[in-house]
Amino acid sequence: MSGFLGRLYRWRVVLIGASILLITLGTLAGALLPPGATVTAVAGLLPLLGLAGMAIGGVTAWVGGRGQRGDGPRIALGSPVAGRWLAMNSPATKTPSHGVRAYGQAFAIDLVHEPDATARPRFGGGAAMRRPEDFPAFGQPVFAMCDGVVVSVGQWHRDHRSRSSVLAVIYMMAEAAVRELGGPGFIIGNHVTIRSEGGHYALVAHLRRGSVLVRVGDAVRAGEQIASCGNSGNSSEPHVHAQLMDSASPWTAAGIPIEFTGIRLSGTSDSGPTAGLPADGEHMLAAG
Repeated sequence: MSGFLGRLYRWRVVLIGASILLITLGTLAGALLPPGATVTAVAGLLPLLGLAGMAIGGVTAWVGGRGQRGDGPRIALGSPVAGRWLAMNSPATKTPSHGVRAYGQAFAIDLVHEPDATARPRFGGGAAMRRPEDFPAFGQPVFAMCDGVVVSVGQWHRDHRSRSSVLAVIYMMAEAAVRELGGPGFIIGNHVTIRSEGGHYALVAHLRRGSVLVRVGDAVRAGEQIASCGNSGNSSEPHVHAQLMDSASPWTAAGIPIEFTGIRLSGTSDSGPTAGLPADGEHMLAAG
């Protein structure tokens, strides 16, 4: 997809966000400001512009999304984790892996640490909102997936409790709607984005607050520890979210297919490390 539609598709999230803001401002103006011709005009015009913007953004997202490829050549990256990890929301199962293409997530993957069969708290068993320290993933080292330069760092978001029951997940969905108002930074939480030598942008998200070891402008090597796993942003439990994008800003980025090198996948013959990506419910073993 190219031309005007392609540019509009990239900015669809910004357009929809701005439209919501216009509707909100118009509604507040009509409710809070003293009545008058100007106030009435503003209170009527802003919501109309907002509704028009949402309609354009929605149609653009639908049309543009249908034109996006669900597959393609994968870019090989190093694993962002070491040890035994379970895949969730994997592009090896479906794309877009997280149900949306917004924020460059079309080919993102979530990795949950399961060092053995019993170490990770079971969903629906015990407390509905557990401390992040109760999960084996919390505090695990997170590694750079490629050689490159750090272009973005976020590390002020707190590590919240898990959402470990149906009711807690419903609460999380409402919470996510509020987070969306703050933009992608409130969704991905603490993160590091690295521009690779090939011009791609590798992002790891939901990192532990205060654990980031790099700064913007630092040169890093694949396999270098850059942070620790946390539970910041829109996250139900401590895990590592990894994705590759074609630009630095999640606001307008498109996702790029990936695979991890030097991993073993559960259910495959023990022929040594290979390149691939685990599907949902599949484990991968990565060397440290």
